[in-house]
Amino acid sequence: MPNNHLPSDDEEELLAAQGYQLVAGIDEVGRGALVGPVVAAAVILPRGIKARWWGQVRDSKQLTPAARELLFDFICDNAIAVGVGRADHEAIDTQGIVRATRLAMKSAIECLTPLPQYLIIDYLSLPEVKLPQKAIVHGDGLCLSIACASIVAKVARDRLMAELDGVYPGYNFARHKGYGTPEHLDCLYRLGPCLIHRRSFRPVKEMGRRGK
Repeated sequence: MPNNHLPSDDEEELLAAQGYQLVAGIDEVGRGALVGPVVAAAVILPRGIKARWWGQVRDSKQLTPAARELLFDFICDNAIAVGVGRADHEAIDTQGIVRATRLAMKSAIECLTPLPQYLIIDYLSLPEVKLPQKAIVHGDGLCLSIACASIVAKVARDRLMAELDGVYPGYNFARHKGYGTPEHLDCLYRLGPCLIHRRSFRPVKEMGRRGK
């Protein structure tokens, strides 16, 4: 998919024509991190958004941190509903990352008021949620509400990792957000895993039980 593709509300409008007025876009961040939770967001947008800033919405990975923060506020101020859910490192280690991701998404949906009538989800399906739904490959780059959810989830998780940086000093979580960067790996090998590292993920798993 080309990077210059702009997410649209075409999918949401098609569903509205079928009678689904409350469509929630859902995405997650943190699946590939070595530490902390996976965080999901669900966003229901009003139909026919015309605000100029909606044209700046992209998959969160294509935006700078400053742009994500700005758009996060716009989304939360203008959406019909926004929900955020997460599954912590223990859920990831005991249930696996895919199951934990689905749990985080389900939690995000349950935070929505009003509840959605239909779900459009980046890549995954949610058999645990008894609502009509559609999994869309590259949905965060194609669908406006999923792209908004990706921004909300990314900002929420980045803020959490900045807080955890103060709880577990020395690992520099505020900078790398728990992903396996050279900086993080250097800290991990020097200090050993902390309590919120994912013990089921390599290279943490390979270090055994030498926790901090």
